[in-house]
Amino acid sequence: MIIYNVTINIHDSVHDQWMDWMQHKHISDVLATGKFINARMVKVLVEEEMGGVTYSVQFTAENREMLERYYAEDAPRLREESQALFGDRMLAFRTELELISDHNIV
Repeated sequence: MIIYNVTINIHDSVHDQWMDWMQHKHISDVLATGKFINARMVKVLVEEEMGGVTYSVQFTAENREMLERYYAEDAPRLREESQALFGDRMLAFRTELELISDHNIV
């Protein structure tokens, strides 16, 4: 499995609008592409020098091919929307992670 991790720092002035958009539109839109099997959103618990609040959104794809299809078929449109809505009040960087193993207490 491949985890597509998007880390986002959002400016305080648009935080609430962005959070509503993420929770009720954007994450659903990404999942609706059919390229991912789930998503998780977490708050990064560090105080940023630049201010704002930082979050990590992790989308799980079954394999690398599905992630590549997302990049080719869907990512430009979805990134354009976020840029149009939040511009320089949102800073995002993306990381690809490969799941090696899961460990759970039974």
